[in-house]
Amino acid sequence: MRSALSILLLFITVTALSQTKSAFISGRVVDENDVPISRVSVVILGKQTGTTTNDTGYFRIKVPSSRSFGLVFSFTGYNELQKNFYLSIDEEEKVTIQLERGSQTLKTVEVSTDKERTETGLVKINPKNAITLPSTTGGVEALIKILVGSNNELTSQYSVRGGNYDENLMYINDFEVFRPYLVRSGQQEGLSFINPELAKNVNFYTGGFQAKYGDKMSSVLDIQYKNPASFAGSAYISLMEQGLHIEGAAKKGKISYLLGIRNRSNKNLLKSQETIGAYIPSSSDVQAFITYKISNKIQLELLGIYSVSKFTLFPESVQKTTSVFSPFFTANLGLDVAFEGQERDGYQTNLIGLSLVHTPNKKLKLKWMVSRFQNKENENFDIAGTYLFGDRDFDQTSSTFGQIVNPLGAGYYQNYGRNELNIYVYNANVKGSYTAGKHVIQFGNSIEQTNITDRLKEWEYQDSAGYSLPYNPAQLNLFKSINSTADLSIQKFSGYIQDNIHFGKNNRNITLQAGVRYNYNSLNKEFLISPRMQFSIKPNWKKDVVVKLAAGAYQQPPFYRELRSYNGTVNTNVLAQRSYQVVGGVDYNFKGFGNRPFRISTEAYYKSMRSVDVYDIDNVKIRYAGNNNAKAYATGIEARLFGELVKDAESWFSIGIMQTKEDLDNDFYYQYKNAAGEIINAQSTDRVAVDSIKNNVGYVRRPTDRLITAGLYLEDYLTTNKNFKFHLNMLYGSNMSFNIPNSTRYRNALIIEPYIRVDAGFSAQLLSEKSPSDQGIRAGKRRSHSPFRSFQNIWASFEVFNLIDRRNTISFQLIKDFANNVYAMPNRLTPRLVNFKIVGRF
Repeated sequence: MRSALSILLLFITVTALSQTKSAFISGRVVDENDVPISRVSVVILGKQTGTTTNDTGYFRIKVPSSRSFGLVFSFTGYNELQKNFYLSIDEEEKVTIQLERGSQTLKTVEVSTDKERTETGLVKINPKNAITLPSTTGGVEALIKILVGSNNELTSQYSVRGGNYDENLMYINDFEVFRPYLVRSGQQEGLSFINPELAKNVNFYTGGFQAKYGDKMSSVLDIQYKNPASFAGSAYISLMEQGLHIEGAAKKGKISYLLGIRNRSNKNLLKSQETIGAYIPSSSDVQAFITYKISNKIQLELLGIYSVSKFTLFPESVQKTTSVFSPFFTANLGLDVAFEGQERDGYQTNLIGLSLVHTPNKKLKLKWMVSRFQNKENENFDIAGTYLFGDRDFDQTSSTFGQIVNPLGAGYYQNYGRNELNIYVYNANVKGSYTAGKHVIQFGNSIEQTNITDRLKEWEYQDSAGYSLPYNPAQLNLFKSINSTADLSIQKFSGYIQDNIHFGKNNRNITLQAGVRYNYNSLNKEFLISPRMQFSIKPNWKKDVVVKLAAGAYQQPPFYRELRSYNGTVNTNVLAQRSYQVVGGVDYNFKGFGNRPFRISTEAYYKSMRSVDVYDIDNVKIRYAGNNNAKAYATGIEARLFGELVKDAESWFSIGIMQTKEDLDNDFYYQYKNAAGEIINAQSTDRVAVDSIKNNVGYVRRPTDRLITAGLYLEDYLTTNKNFKFHLNMLYGSNMSFNIPNSTRYRNALIIEPYIRVDAGFSAQLLSEKSPSDQGIRAGKRRSHSPFRSFQNIWASFEVFNLIDRRNTISFQLIKDFANNVYAMPNRLTPRLVNFKIVGRF
């Protein structure tokens, strides 16, 4: 009986405790004037259910006890507010919540944006994420790399659907801008050209873009800077980069201004490179955008950009290692180099653009534009290296651990260069649009003068085993020597007209964009016509689906690099590279993961290219053959998922499958046979011309060929507090090809191993205007003597670059041994690094 009574009492106690493991919060929600707000959503952070306020602003909600949690208060037209609690069992806390009027921040990809869904290849990017994204380069380009892939974390360059970086267009407020051309490696690059703090809209087209955009073959990055209506600003500081921006309006909104200043030094990043030495990189820029509203119909706009980057290197030594595995041979090969000399590079870029926007009536809008762009670059290097190549000892118990114990080659080399490049681009153009019913007609015409002055003087000396290469006992020869000048004056005329038609009937929406553009280049006297078309339809289905199709001609006249051949000579007869592209896609909106909105966009494409000017890529340096002696193609499929894997935390995933190959004209090689019919070396003494076999190489991989690319951007936060966030940036790219110089048979035959990169960032909000010291419970403004009284919020971030500590390969250094065999030693990128950053907005 006693035992039964004990069990009964224990059961009652446990039942009672289980029924009281909760608490309640009740109260009212009011605005700044203490007026009650009805229908305010009150939700436990991380949960899908909650309650709403009644007509008097009152609410009561059941909450967990004995643990921390957060309540989120949100209502249209007001800033969202979070309040953290810790309540005991059965406790009820009464609060008064005050919401402030404001606007919600736009998501990175607006699921409901029709333009993004109907225009082929368009991805809208939120530039604000460039500040929070954990990335070594930062900027909008780092976000683009998640979408299209990357193979180098030190550069802001990117490759789209098999094209190189020169095939991408970039506009800021409709002015075309260019990157420096003499940059050889990512470590020489400075700031991204785009200041994300100034940007309002970023539209990125991966292909199949409209006729209104210029004459390139791969992609368009279209950036519009903000036109602010009130004063605001931001400041940030990190171990690599610092920046400040202010914006505002004056004269009752007639004048608006936008100013950004940035400074960057990659010293902490570069000191972890394989090459040990003194790195002195620096990069700074100033950007301003000013508008003046002359009248309701006329507005004047001024855009100014000035950027300076410098790079100095005093190399000391480098140790490179690679492993060779085969059924017949296994070795750990090492290369030790001792350097002397230095490198000093400078890159200066500036743009000044003036626009007059005229809106005569509601139907017609005109924009008159004039601009001057300058690129001033110089390279100065004189670096010599003495090297020893052979088997490296990896036995940690050995006294020679880490040393080369079996030399296979030794030598000396010296690289010398004194290169200068000045580019001036003067442009005048007009563009406009006219609306007539269902038609929006866009048109434009441009006149451009380009002046290029180039001085290229560089040579390379190689000595292997005491013999200079190429070997000639009668005289000393340089391995490579270039001494070339170019003074070019080029006039370009281009224009376009396109019609945008929208048909709407019942629930079916159809859009058609058809246009044509022309281009004339005085350098090669070539006149180009490029028709382009986009079509989209939203069928009257139960599912929210949009089907898209685009086709057109995309032809790229030579600018500068395409004219220079491998030996430095300039071929002014190079014609435009021509491509014909077809793109088809499907865009699907759906609900998932707790009834949250998601969008998946899939596109398949095919590019047929003719008159191709083939190129090699070494790190970021693009070297062209300087002629139109090839044809090529690129084909693939891409899929991207956008949405909230975690509620109120944006994420996206991108994956692509692609193949691109090229076929050079007259690319063949011979195999020779001896009298017995055996294939022999070409230098054999018994070679007979009639006993040779001619082999055509055919299609080979292009330098940008990559079968699989994948990228993931993920945002998360603590379930009890949104003020602690986590950002993840993951990139994967399968292997790429690398060219063996002067080899027809083995063009692009070297393989660069897959690129795998994971960067992570941890952020904490230190201060918020919405919720100063007491998380928003009727909080007054900060005290007047507080140094942070003007700040809306301050975030601190701790970033880990290359979380998995994988040193990816970017290129190869070719080394000869004593027997004249050639080995490829990989040049590797950065290891794991950390960064700390503070961002404040006011």
